[in-house]
Amino acid sequence: MEMQERNDEKTSKKFSKDLIQKVIGSFGKYQLWVCLLIFVSKFPVAWHQMAILFLAPKISYSCDESGQNNTCPCPEPTYDTSIFSRTIIMEWDLICEKRWLASFTQTLFQLGVLVGSVLFGMASDRFGRKNPLLVAVVIQVACGVAAAYVPEFWTFTFLRFLIGASVGGTMVTGFVIIMEFVGTQYRDITSALYQVPFNLGHMMLPMFAYFFRDYSDFQLSISAPIVILLCYFFVMPETPRWLIAVKRTDEAIVILERVAKINKRPTENIRADIEAYQASIEKQQLKKGNILDLFRTPNLRKNNLAMAFNWLTCSYCFYGVSQYVGQLSGDAFINVAISASVTLVGTFLSIPLMRVIGRKSIVIIFHIVCAICLLVLAVIPEGVGSVVCASIGVVSSFIVFVVVYLYCTELFPTVVRNAAVGFSSMSARIGSMVAPFVVETRDKGLWMPPVLFAVMPLIAAGVTLLLPETKGCELTTTIEEGEAFGKKKDTKN
Repeated sequence: MEMQERNDEKTSKKFSKDLIQKVIGSFGKYQLWVCLLIFVSKFPVAWHQMAILFLAPKISYSCDESGQNNTCPCPEPTYDTSIFSRTIIMEWDLICEKRWLASFTQTLFQLGVLVGSVLFGMASDRFGRKNPLLVAVVIQVACGVAAAYVPEFWTFTFLRFLIGASVGGTMVTGFVIIMEFVGTQYRDITSALYQVPFNLGHMMLPMFAYFFRDYSDFQLSISAPIVILLCYFFVMPETPRWLIAVKRTDEAIVILERVAKINKRPTENIRADIEAYQASIEKQQLKKGNILDLFRTPNLRKNNLAMAFNWLTCSYCFYGVSQYVGQLSGDAFINVAISASVTLVGTFLSIPLMRVIGRKSIVIIFHIVCAICLLVLAVIPEGVGSVVCASIGVVSSFIVFVVVYLYCTELFPTVVRNAAVGFSSMSARIGSMVAPFVVETRDKGLWMPPVLFAVMPLIAAGVTLLLPETKGCELTTTIEEGEAFGKKKDTKN
């Protein structure tokens, strides 16, 4: 009897794994359409996440009383408006004892991303993928535009927190929608290409800042175009996988038949197949895990903590060094554009790397490359060389970011995979929340930020040695399989 139940479970799992992909295909015209829709939402994600580069750029000021430049205390500063006519630093005098507030507004933004990722992630499991995405888009449009006009710092910072929450929501739900439509063999490429619009959005940011030198105009310029995402109300589909999971089978069948027709797939047996599948999963369902299961057994606990530290490190370095580039001497617009352009190259480079080299090797190599570049940055004078070193550091950490997402999904069993990705994502947000304050240590010594950023990837490279390789390995399903994975010699490609 027990053997039969196990066989039924395996049959059910195989059925559920392959059926929707079999019905609509791995990647066709409809999947391309969905990807393009979601990719558009990544542009404003980049604009808002990196906006601090031009909301609070490096600003010089003179003190009327002392006649000296950039000194404290300075009760009546006169700001240099030759490059930026108005920034949040000028607007609310965020200098001297209030200097930390400029970093604090970015930290609260990243806290918003963390909170939004968690809340919208839970909402997407309960209310579907489409509706939480629509809510996130509306919040992003409304708060983004409002932030351009509020006259008070704390109101502005609270609105930035809400924008961060909406950014977290669009990232989480958008990625899930893509992954639930795209077939297994295309998910690694798609997950990497998902970062391309972010890179392009990052590259566009200096253009916005160049033409809009007042922070209020700049904030409006990166928020108003998001209105286009309101078209999601009419064109964004719900995912059939979620509809089937919550027993809204008829709605799922309608969508699947439409997708199959667009992808030129047969539609005759869809209703019968889906109804049979629905009946099979009602008889036999896999026990769901939760975040506590990641800490109950030693191997999963070790893998989870090591993976979370990797996410924290690459987020800490990417956002921190990207912000640091904007503080370097030279043209801020060109510095940021170069840094963003190199990151785009890194995204495309990560695709063949993931096909050829193991995940573990890529993560270790680029952590070390990032650390070396940042240590060199600490000892060379500011100029072209420092921008190059910082840009290589940024792109190295971003390559790790791309790879570690796939690495995490492959490392953990199905029943706790979302929990593992969620925990790692929370760790990444902690890294990005701390990073702005590290950039501020530049006032104490030009060498301090690069060294403080370099230490973490060196440690992370060592921590990654504790992880097993996942390239070419079958995905695990149960807690027991996940606990056993990597204890013996791993299967490597």
